[in-house]
This record gives sequence, C-alpha cells and structure tokens, in this order.
Amino acid sequence: MVWRTRIPVVVAWTALILAVAAPWLGLYPVLGMRMMCFALFACAFNLLAGYAGLISFGHAALFGGAGYLTGLALTAWGWPTPAGVLLGVLTALAIGLVMGLLAVRRQGIYFSMITLALAQIVYFYCLQANFTQGEDGLQGIPRGSMFGLSLHSDRVTYYLVLAVFVASWWFMRRVVSSPFGQILQAVRENEPRAVSLGYRVNRYKLGVFMLSAAFAGLAGALKAVVMGFETLTDVHWATSGLVILMTLLGGLGTDLGPILGAIIVTVLEEKMGTIARFLVHLTGIQWFSQLNDSVSMVIGAIFVLCVLLFRRGIVGELLARLRGTQPATG
Repeated sequence: MVWRTRIPVVVAWTALILAVAAPWLGLYPVLGMRMMCFALFACAFNLLAGYAGLISFGHAALFGGAGYLTGLALTAWGWPTPAGVLLGVLTALAIGLVMGLLAVRRQGIYFSMITLALAQIVYFYCLQANFTQGEDGLQGIPRGSMFGLSLHSDRVTYYLVLAVFVASWWFMRRVVSSPFGQILQAVRENEPRAVSLGYRVNRYKLGVFMLSAAFAGLAGALKAVVMGFETLTDVHWATSGLVILMTLLGGLGTDLGPILGAIIVTVLEEKMGTIARFLVHLTGIQWFSQLNDSVSMVIGAIFVLCVLLFRRGIVGELLARLRGTQPATG
C-alpha cells in the first residue's frame, strides 16, 4: 500500500523536527551534538558495509585520525575552524586511500583483518607521537567560529552540527540511490556476476571506501571541535567495534537504522546512571543501581536481544514487517 512507503519519509521529517526542537525541550546540546557525530560516523560505516557489503574493522583510524589532525591545527597552528575540519577530512581520505588500496582486493574476513591491522598501526603511532600527547590526549581544542558564526554558544554549535549532519545524510542517500549506488549493491549481492558484466568492481569498492572515509573523518573532526579534546579512545579498535554495534543494532543497510543505533548507544553511555536510578525508583530493586558501572554489559545484552529478536536490526525489522516480509530467523 502507498501509505506504507510513505512511513519512512514521515518518520524522517518527524525526527528532523524533533532534532530542531530538542534544545528547547530539555536536551543538553553537547549530548545532542555527540549523538549526531556518532550518528554520522555510523552512517558513514553503513554506506560501506550496508550497501557495498564491506565490513571494516578499522574505521576508528579514520574517525580518530581526523580528530587528532583537526585538534592539532586548531590548537598548535591557530588555523580557523573550517580549515581545521577540512584538514581532518583530508587526513581521513589519505588514511582511507592507503587502507582501501590494500584491502579492496580481498573479500570477507581478509578485508576486515587488513583494515583492523592498518588501524592498529595508526593507533600505535598516535600512542607514541608527540603531538597527540600520548594517553593525556589533546586538550583545550578551541571551537572558534564557522561561516561567520561564533561557536562558543552550545546552541549555535548544535544547529550548525545538525545542518552538517542533515546535509551529509541527504548526500549519502543520493549516493545510494544513484547508478553508482546500484552497482555497489549489485557487487554486494553477487560480485562475480558484476565482474562478468564488465564492471571494475575494485574501483567501485575503493570509491565507496573513500566516501565512507570522508564522512567518518568529518564526524571525527566535528566531535573534536564540539567536545574540545581528542583522546586515544577514538583511534582504538573498540571504537571500530562500537560503530559496528550501532549500525547492526539500528539496522544495516537502512537509512535511519544507524542513526537510531547511535542514539541508543550514546544515551546508554552518557545517561546509564540516570536510567539505573529511574529503574530503582520504578521497581524498588536496588540491583539496578549496579548498572551504572556495567554500561558495556548492558549494551552487550541489548545487542544479544537484538540478534535474537531483530535479526535485521530494529529499523530493518520494522520496515520488513511494514512490507509484509517474514521476520528474519536462524
């Protein structure tokens, strides 16, 4: 039915309206910006994994590498904020080019292991390099101004990040629906057949890897500007695992799934204490107070439930049910 096809559009517009109104409804702008940065990161990963079928275990190198170079440009070199963010994106593109050239000729687990190995090289470099300040991280990264707007106000910065996020999400949707995106999905479904039709699949895979790297770098650069610091956590392999979790939780290969997954995981990381206190108040069970120290356990439990009940992810299963498709099993 026609109304079923319009539901994702209505949901997207509703989410945009809520995002615009969120700072006035009590959402802490910095938390909102953090959610958007990770949502953009998850969308960038989804572009590669969901539509090209390439599971990268090294996206943290792109995310954190961009954050470090942006922070260095703004703190040590005194660059304006737009130039610093652009440098971060170019850094992610450079890392992505090297990573992609070495990895796209491989498939499956071999592709994933190559990206993980290269990301670990970036991590150990950041651990030992002087400009990263080791385990202390880069501190005091100034926000500066962008497009004539001072970023000292959290609300101004929030709406600027929201505009960048919406534009990036729209662009990625256009890429997926373009002939380029259709070829990527054909490669994902049956690479030998795409080769037999004359497509140079490695070029397409490298192209989407570079696009994913650019948006992952943009997310990392924006996060460094918003939060005012950059640490080794962002280049650690666990961050690569976290973005995979966000995407799978929301729905791999869907437009809105990575956004929902990023929101759920970020809120759990930031507000687990508040959630635990609410559960204690609601149920009277004091055991819930221990969840504040077990965020990873809670996120893991949610992921296990999602795998058991929502094999396509939350958004993926909802869309499948709207289309009348049987729930994924097995």
